[in-house]
Amino acid sequence: MEPKPEQSPHHAYPDHWEADVVLRDGGTARIRPITTDDAERLVSFYEQVSDESKYYRFFAPYPRLSDRDVHRFTHHDYVDRVGLAVTIGGEFIGTVRYDRIDDRGRPASAPADEAEVAFLVQDAHQGRGVASALLEHIAAVARERGIRRFAAEVLPANNKMIKVFRDAGYTQRRSFEDGSVHLTLDLEPTEESLAVQRGREQRAEARSVQRLLAPGSVAVIGAGRTPGGVGRTVLRNLLAAGYTGRAYAVNRAFDEGLATLDGVPAHRSLGEIDEQVDLAVIAVPAHQVPEAVADCGEHGVQGLVVVSAGYAERGADGRELQRELVRQARSYGMRIIGPNAFGIINTAENVRLNASLAPESPARGRIGLFTQSGAIGIALLSGLHRRGAGLSSFISAGNRADVSGNDFLQYSFEDPDTDVALLYLESLGNPRKFTRLARRTAAVKPVVVVKGARHSGTNPPGHAVPVSRIPDATVSALMRQAGVIRVDTVTEMVDAGILLAGQPLPSGPRVAILGNSESLGLLTYDACLAEGLRPRPPIDLTTAASPQDFRDALAEALADATCDAVIVTAIPWVGEDGEAETGDGQVLAAALHTAVAGGSAKPVAVVHVEIGGLAEALAAASSTAAPRQRPTTARTAPPEAPTDRTASTDREGATDRQAPTDRTTDTDRTTASAPAAPHPPAAPAAPEATPPAPEATPPAPEDRPRPGRIPAYPAAERAVRALAEAVKYAQWRRQAAVPGKVPELLDETIDEAGAAALIEAHLAAAPDPRGRQLGHDEARELLGRYGIDVRPTLPAPDPDAAVAAAARLGYPVALKTTAPHLRHRADLGGVRLDLTDEDALRRAYGDLTDLLGKPAELLPVVQAMAPRGVDTVVRASIDAAAGAVLSFGLAGAPSELLGDTAHRLVPVTDRDAAELIRSIRAAPVLFGWRGAAPVDTAALEELLLRLSRLVDDHPEVVSVALEPVVVAPQGLTALGATVRLAPPPARNDLGPRRLPSY
Repeated sequence: MEPKPEQSPHHAYPDHWEADVVLRDGGTARIRPITTDDAERLVSFYEQVSDESKYYRFFAPYPRLSDRDVHRFTHHDYVDRVGLAVTIGGEFIGTVRYDRIDDRGRPASAPADEAEVAFLVQDAHQGRGVASALLEHIAAVARERGIRRFAAEVLPANNKMIKVFRDAGYTQRRSFEDGSVHLTLDLEPTEESLAVQRGREQRAEARSVQRLLAPGSVAVIGAGRTPGGVGRTVLRNLLAAGYTGRAYAVNRAFDEGLATLDGVPAHRSLGEIDEQVDLAVIAVPAHQVPEAVADCGEHGVQGLVVVSAGYAERGADGRELQRELVRQARSYGMRIIGPNAFGIINTAENVRLNASLAPESPARGRIGLFTQSGAIGIALLSGLHRRGAGLSSFISAGNRADVSGNDFLQYSFEDPDTDVALLYLESLGNPRKFTRLARRTAAVKPVVVVKGARHSGTNPPGHAVPVSRIPDATVSALMRQAGVIRVDTVTEMVDAGILLAGQPLPSGPRVAILGNSESLGLLTYDACLAEGLRPRPPIDLTTAASPQDFRDALAEALADATCDAVIVTAIPWVGEDGEAETGDGQVLAAALHTAVAGGSAKPVAVVHVEIGGLAEALAAASSTAAPRQRPTTARTAPPEAPTDRTASTDREGATDRQAPTDRTTDTDRTTASAPAAPHPPAAPAAPEATPPAPEATPPAPEDRPRPGRIPAYPAAERAVRALAEAVKYAQWRRQAAVPGKVPELLDETIDEAGAAALIEAHLAAAPDPRGRQLGHDEARELLGRYGIDVRPTLPAPDPDAAVAAAARLGYPVALKTTAPHLRHRADLGGVRLDLTDEDALRRAYGDLTDLLGKPAELLPVVQAMAPRGVDTVVRASIDAAAGAVLSFGLAGAPSELLGDTAHRLVPVTDRDAAELIRSIRAAPVLFGWRGAAPVDTAALEELLLRLSRLVDDHPEVVSVALEPVVVAPQGLTALGATVRLAPPPARNDLGPRRLPSY
C-alpha cells in the first residue's frame, strides 16, 4: 500500500513495518502503518468500539470522530507521528499511535526522544493480546526513529491498559497526576522485556498449532461423490479414526439434493453449514483454492490443511501462488499447514483426528512427529507402527509455507501428551529461533532431528526460505549445543524415539550386557566401545537359558549400582535334537517385563534374532505400569463426549501405552572406570554446563513410573546407537541444571568503548557495504582492546630489513611469507623457524627467495619465536541466518583435511569454552598425548571467551581468524590474526514477534 503524495513524500511508506503476528488465542492478524486511504476503515472501526472504551481513550464521552480527527489519525509523517493498525480481513480491530513531544509535552521533532502513545482496541477483540503486540511493534518503530521513551496517560479504572504497560517488561516509572496514571516507559529492550516477548510468542504459536490439531469441527472441501480421490480419502480416514467432533463434506459440484456423504452432512459451500467450522481440509485443484480460502475466511474457519499440490514445488509461478495463498489466509486470521501437505493426526482420546492421507491412524502414544516430506512421513508412520510405538500428534507440512518445525516445537514444549518430539526437516527457515526453541524444549523432553538436503546448498523444491551457507557439520554442532539429538537417517530416528519414549534416561555411560549368545554379546560390547559407552564384560547365560534365567539376570543387573543401562541379547533356543526353536517370545517378554517392574529405573533394550512374537510382546505396555498423572495444562476438547477406541496393530503393533513417563534421572550415581580396552588418553570432561534458561516455564515434572515398553532391535549396532544418543542427551540434561557464566575478570581487561570507536573509525574511513579487512597492526590494536595479544610482525622486503627487524624483536626469530597462496603453508617451505643469529637469517632469506620467488611476491615478515606448544586455530564468523559462531580446532591437517573442528553459538559461557576444546577428536593432543606435557587449556578457554565477547558486543566484526595460536604448557601466543569489519547483518530474532514472510 503506497502513501498518497501529501503524506510527507520525503518519508517513504515504511513497508518493512508490515508484519503478520500470531495473537494470544492462536489466530493471526496483520500489523501495518495507517495511511490516508484508511479513513473509512478508521470510522467503521471506531463505530464498533464501545462507549466505555472510547471514554478510556479520550477521557470523556466521544461518540464519533470528527473530520479533523479522521484527518489527524490517518495523516502521518512516519517519523514524528506514526500510527499502526491491526487488521483482520482488511478491517481494523486495533490501533496505536505516537506523537513525538518535548520535555514540556508539546509536539516536537528530533532530537526530542520522547513520544506520547495511545491505544484503542475493539471490544470484541480485547483479551486476544492485540494491545501487547501493538506495543512491541510501535516500540520498535519508535527506536528506529530515535525515540527512547513513551509517555502515556491512563485512567485508573482502565486496568487492562495499565496491565499491558506493566507486563511489557520495560523499565518504567509511574505517578498519579490530575486524576490519571502517568506512565513513562524506557524503550531500550531488557532481559525481562525480551523474556516477556518470547513467552508470549511461545504461548501464541503453541495455541495456533493446538487449534489445528484439536478442532471441534472439520470440513473436507473437495470430497468427491465417487470413491477415491484425495478429498474423499481424507474424509474416509477422518471417519475411520473415530473423530469425536463434527465432520462435513463440502464440494461446490454436489447436487442440491445430496444431504449426506459417507454418513456426514454434505454441503456445496461453508455458508450452508449452520455452525462455525474450526478446521478446513482443502483438497481441490490449485486454481480453485483461492475461492475455497475466501469461503473459509468469510465464515470464521480458524485453520487450513491444504493438501492440494501445484505450488512452489512447480517453479516460479507456483511460488507466487504459494505466497498469495499465505497472504490470503493470514488476512483472515487463519494459519496453514501445507500446501502439498500429507495431513495431520491427533490421537488424543477426546479428539481422534486423522485429517491425512494415512489410511490407518496410529495407536495412541507419547511421540510427536513433524515432517516436511509426505513420503518420509509415510515411512515414519509405518516404522513406528511396526515397532509398536504410538503417536500423540503428527504434522506433515508439505511446502511448510506457514506452520513450520519451529511452531511444532512451541506446541510440543507444553503439550502434556508428548514426551518426545521427532522432526524430519529439509530446511531451517530461522536457525536462530530453531536453536533457541530446541534448547528450551530439550530441557524438558527429548528432541530428535533428521536433517535432509544437508549437502545440496539449496532448499528442496517448494521451501521458499532463506538458505544458510554454514556447513552441515556446523549445523550439527549447534544442534548438539542446543540439546538436539541429531541422527542421520529416519531409521535411527525411530530407533532413538522408541527408546526415549518408553525408557528412563540413563544416569551414565555404564552398560551391562547379558544374553544367551556369547557372539551377539561380544558384538554388542564392541558396538558400545565404538559409540563411546563403557560396557561391562558380557554375561553369557548360554543357549540353555530359560526365560526365568533372563528375568533373574536382568533383575540383578538393574539392582547393580555400577551400571546405568542394560542391553539384553537373545537368540532362539536350541532343542535337544539340535534344531533351533523360535521359542515363545511372549514368555520371554513377560519375564523381562517382570524384572523391569521390580527393578530400579534404568533403560533396558533388547537385541534379538528371529524370536517370534518377542518384539510385539515387548512393545506392549506392562500391566504393572503405573498410570501417568498428567499436568493440568489442557487441550481444548471438542464438545462431544469421547468414546473408547482400541488401537489397531500390525505384525509388530502394540496396545495403547499405559506407562508414559517423564525424563527425571538419578544424578547422584558415581561413574565407573573405563572398560579395559585400549584407548588414547581422553580429554578431561568439561565442567558441567547449561544453555541459557528457558524463556517460559515448562510443565511441572512428574515422578517417573516403571517403564511399560521395552524397545527391541534386530541388530546390536542399532540398539547401542540409540542408547548412546540417550546417554549424551541425559548428560546434556544434567548439565542444563546449572547455568554457565562469563567470568567477571574479563570485564576488568576489556575496553568495549575503545573497540567501538576503532570500529566506527575503520568503517568510516572506507565506506563500503561489503566492509573491509583490517591490516595486521589494525587487527592487533582492535583485538588488544579485548585483551587478545597478537605477536607483532615486521615487514622484511630485503635481507637488510629482515636483519633490522630481528634486531628490534630479538633472536630467535621466524621468517615467514604472507602471500595469500603461501600463508600458513609451512609444508611448502614458506616458514623458517628458530633463526638464532644474523647469518642464519640471511641464509634463510636467500633460500626462501631462491625457492619460492621474489620478495615482492612473497611479502616476507619477521616475527619473534613463540614458546613451543600445540598449534591451534580459533575463528569467529557471522552467518546471517544462524548468528555468530565460534570455532576451534588444531591447525593444519586435523581441521583442514579431516574437518576436526568444533563449533558453538556466541555468546559462549565458561562451560561452553571448556567443552569446545574437549569436543574435537584430536583433543587428547592438548592433554598430554603420548607423554607430552599438557598445554595451558585455561589460557585457551579464556581466549575463546574474549573472542566471543568481542563478536557479541560488536556485530560489525563479521569474521576473525586467529591462526596459529600456539598453546604452550604455560600461556599461549597468537601469531597471526585477520579481522573483517562490515555493517552488521540484520537480526530477525530481536525485534517484535512476527511470522516469516518469504
